[in-house]
Amino acid sequence: MSSSSPSRRRFLAAAAAGLAAGALAAGPARALDPTFNSGGLAIQGYDPVAYFTDGKPVRGKPEFTHDFAGAAWRFASAANREAFAAEPERYAPQYGGYCAWAVSQGYTASTDPAAWRIEDGKLYLNYSKSVQSRWAEDIPGNITKADANWPGLKGGN
Repeated sequence: MSSSSPSRRRFLAAAAAGLAAGALAAGPARALDPTFNSGGLAIQGYDPVAYFTDGKPVRGKPEFTHDFAGAAWRFASAANREAFAAEPERYAPQYGGYCAWAVSQGYTASTDPAAWRIEDGKLYLNYSKSVQSRWAEDIPGNITKADANWPGLKGGN
């Protein structure tokens, strides 16, 4: 089939129309949620304040909820909810609760509430405990890289 034959032109026109239709159907890229959440629930329902006060992950209760940064946050007590509401940036995990290691590598990933660490007064979560051990090999370097990457990831760039 020559490049100028009618059947070749029809094939190319059909292919171009199919590509255009596919692009329209795909729509724009989905923006990154400001807070990693599952069904609108941050940290899978764990209390972010408890990491600081109890030194461990504690599941929050539905009756102690506060909305912040596009997600519902649960707390183990009304006191923890009030502490968070007064200073959410103090207690919310860094990078919107996405995996700190992944953000340091330039992408986002979910987190396991049991894979956590407080470093310099900030809460960091990781995808898993094995990923957390990789992140812990160079915490200051990984935080520096993640801090540099986060604005672009958060903005959808």
